[in-house]
Amino acid sequence: MVESPLRIILFILLVSVASVYVHVYLYRRLFRDTASSRTWRTAGKVLLTALCVPLLLSWVVTRILPSAFIVAVFAWTWMGVAVYLLLSLALLGGVRRLVARTRGHRGVAAPLATPAPDPAAPPSLADLAVTVPPAAVPAVPPVDEARRLFLARATAGGAVLAAGGLTGYGMWSAFHPPVVNEVAVRLRGLPRALDGFTIVHMSDIHVGPVIQRRFMDELVRRANALKPDLVAITGDLVDGTVNDLRHSVAALQNLQARAGTHFITGNHEYYWNASHWAEGLTGLGINVLRNRHVTIGDAGGAFDLVGVDDWSMRTGPRGYNLDAAIEGRDPDRAAVLLAHQPSNWDVAAKAGMGLQLSGHTHGGQFFPFTLAVSAIWKHDAGLFQEGENSLYVSRGTGFWGPPLRVAAPSEIVKVTLLAV
Repeated sequence: MVESPLRIILFILLVSVASVYVHVYLYRRLFRDTASSRTWRTAGKVLLTALCVPLLLSWVVTRILPSAFIVAVFAWTWMGVAVYLLLSLALLGGVRRLVARTRGHRGVAAPLATPAPDPAAPPSLADLAVTVPPAAVPAVPPVDEARRLFLARATAGGAVLAAGGLTGYGMWSAFHPPVVNEVAVRLRGLPRALDGFTIVHMSDIHVGPVIQRRFMDELVRRANALKPDLVAITGDLVDGTVNDLRHSVAALQNLQARAGTHFITGNHEYYWNASHWAEGLTGLGINVLRNRHVTIGDAGGAFDLVGVDDWSMRTGPRGYNLDAAIEGRDPDRAAVLLAHQPSNWDVAAKAGMGLQLSGHTHGGQFFPFTLAVSAIWKHDAGLFQEGENSLYVSRGTGFWGPPLRVAAPSEIVKVTLLAV
């Protein structure tokens, strides 16, 4: 991908600093605060260093040594666990401080107000008495070390259990077959003869060392059960080379749709040689749309299916080019655009694309990144409509990085086109 070296360096630096800080924090809460044993603390330092270093190196190493990808998956899994440990510790620590503050104020009587002296009253004996200095303020009682140690261990233990439970659920959800979501979209210019035409949309499957043939066979079975007229795969299909993943990807040959299976590139195809993958998928009978369009239907009714390369490569030698993709098409004919990223929707709608199918965001994939993606992306997941134009952004059919899906389940989308 064409990116500024400065941006890459700044990104790596920022992520590295954040990762180191998180691991230092986890060491303090899980090891330093829970025991006075030097052996336990040393073990904690060694363990968290051994977990942190592979995580810091994973992004770079997987691009230099693709064979290290499977090792990187373990590092990314730990990243998910670390995030949930961090959140659990913060939550339980907040509850612990709140309870301590409440206990500290319970039962303390307010001091009695001293009446102001009356200037007209004669001085009393108390006023004439020699002022005796107040007793010294009593010293703060010593910290109960046993109680402090108990609370630290209870907090750490609770965080480990909570993080383990969330991680376990997230992994189960990631490997669980995707849910099927069905949406109906009115498509401007669609002939009545094609009213009810169905498209099964899959995106971001990320076939690789973890997602393999068994997972793909189940996807194909579920897609075929929907009896689609057309199958669209909107990029990030693979994380590996053609030679390594050919067997797993070949499951797509079993997809059954009378208008065929169509594919566009995502940013991850460029990591693994997009041209080689385009050739390999074409050899499997899949129609690869690289900045071009095809007409779906016949003289009785048709629409254009338009495909573009990934948006991130729009400045590269061969990347996103909507102008080339729609060159020569009849502007009065209905059009469905396949574009990996939803970033270009406004431009695509102005170019006459009545419906755009995208992915890329994963819907955040797992909490709390779901919140971050929602804040960053204007169109993060689901169906969006503005006037007569529609956009569907898939949460993804597989997963990438940590094998986790929490609050953002993977999906296969069945889109039914309706004539306006």
